[in-house]
Amino acid sequence: MNLLHPGARVIDAATGETLQPGDVEAAAAYFAEHPPGVVFALTATTVPAVARYLGALAAERPVALLDPGLPRPALLDFVTRFEPALVTGTTTEPPAGYSADGDVWVRESAAAVVHPDLGLLLTTSGSTGNPKLVRLSRNALLANTEAIVASLGITADEVAVTTLPLFYSYGMSVLNSHLLAGATVVLERGGLLQRDFWTVLTEHNVTSLAAVPYQYEMLRRLRFDPARYPSLRTLTQAGGRLRTELVTDFAGRMATVGGRLVVMYGQTEAAPRMAALPCDRIAGKLGSAGLALPGGSFAIEQDEVVYRGPNVMMGYADSAPDLAKPDELHGVLRTGDLGRIDDEGFLFLTGRVKRIGKVFGVRVNLDDIERELAPHGAVAAVAGDDKLHVFVEGADAEYARSVRGELAGFLGTHFSGLDVRGIDALPLLPTGKVDYRSLEALK
Repeated sequence: MNLLHPGARVIDAATGETLQPGDVEAAAAYFAEHPPGVVFALTATTVPAVARYLGALAAERPVALLDPGLPRPALLDFVTRFEPALVTGTTTEPPAGYSADGDVWVRESAAAVVHPDLGLLLTTSGSTGNPKLVRLSRNALLANTEAIVASLGITADEVAVTTLPLFYSYGMSVLNSHLLAGATVVLERGGLLQRDFWTVLTEHNVTSLAAVPYQYEMLRRLRFDPARYPSLRTLTQAGGRLRTELVTDFAGRMATVGGRLVVMYGQTEAAPRMAALPCDRIAGKLGSAGLALPGGSFAIEQDEVVYRGPNVMMGYADSAPDLAKPDELHGVLRTGDLGRIDDEGFLFLTGRVKRIGKVFGVRVNLDDIERELAPHGAVAAVAGDDKLHVFVEGADAEYARSVRGELAGFLGTHFSGLDVRGIDALPLLPTGKVDYRSLEALK
C-alpha cells in the first residue's frame, strides 16, 4: 500500500530535514527482511517516524502507531499482550524475548499471527488505562483517505502543519490525506502556544490547520486573526464537539479573509473521519456534524448513530489472537453516539450512549451538562455513585458554588447531589481531548 504521491513532501520545520523516497524504500526493505508480524511504531513527529510508518504500509506490514512518550510499563504491557515482531523508535533496554537493533526491538521467537487484510492498529484511549487496539484494513485506511481528499478538495498546492500527534487518528489522517494528494506536510512539535509555531505558518505558507475543540478554545484566548497569515485558507475541526458559539466565531473569522472552517465528525473506529459540514451550510445547520463523507451513510437505530462505509474497522483487539481475526463488522459501526438526521441528511449529535450519570436515581446526560455550562469556560462532567462531579477550569470556591446553583436549577434537583469544584487546568490526553479517567480519580 502506497500513500506517498510522487509529488508529496514532508518537511521538519525545526531541522529542515525532508522526507526522501529512499527513506521509505529503506524502511520497507528493513521490514521485509524480518519475519512476519505486527510492527509497533513509537511515532514521534519526525521525518524518520513518518518514513517508518509509510515503509510499513508499503511492505504490507501491519503497523501500530503508539505514543513515543508511553511509559515503559504500558509499552511492555502492549508487547506482552500483542507479541509484535518489531518495536521501533525506542532506545531503552528490550524486555525478555527481544533483542536490540539500534532503536528497534526484534522479537526472538515467532510473532503473533495477523490477518492478511490488517494494515493499521490504533489505540482507543490515548496513553492511559488498558486500551484496546482498533483493527483497520489497508482498504479501510485508503478508502477514508480518498474520501477526505475528495470532501475537502485537497490538492497538490496545499500545505498542512502538524498540530496533533501522528499516533492520534486525526493527526494521522491529516498526514495521510495530504501525502496522497501530493501536498506538503510541515512537521512542527512546539504547539499553538509557542511563538515558533506561528513563525512556521508564515515561513512555509501553510494553507490548512487542523484542531480539536480544546485547541479552538486556546485559539480564541490567543485572539487568533487569520488576516495575519495570508496563505491560511482552511481550518478543520474534529476530535469532539465544538461549541456552536466557537463554530460561528471561527467560521466568521475565516470568512472575512475568504477562507473556510470545516467541521468534521469521526471516530478512530472509522479510520477516522465520517462526516463534514460544508462551510456554506454552517449558518443554516449550526450544531450539525455534517453529511457523510463520499461512500458512507448514517442511520439512527434505537436513538444511536450507526455508520456504514468502507472505512469501518475490522473489529477490536485485546490480545495477540485477535490480530488474526477476520472482519467482524462488515462495514457497519455502531458509534455509541446519540443523534438525529434531518430531512436533508445532516447529522446532529445529542450525546453519548454511555455518557450518562444519575442524581437521586434520575438519569442525566453528561454531555448536556457540559453544553449547558459551556459559557463558564472549559468544563468537564463525570458520574459518581448517584452524584455528579463537575470540574470548572480556573474557578474559585465561590464561583464553583454559583455554578452548582445554576446546575441544580437546570436539572431541577437538590444541590447536594452535585459536586462542582474548580481546577487549575483540565487534564488532557495527548490528543487534546479531556482525560475523563483522570478526573474520575479525583471524585
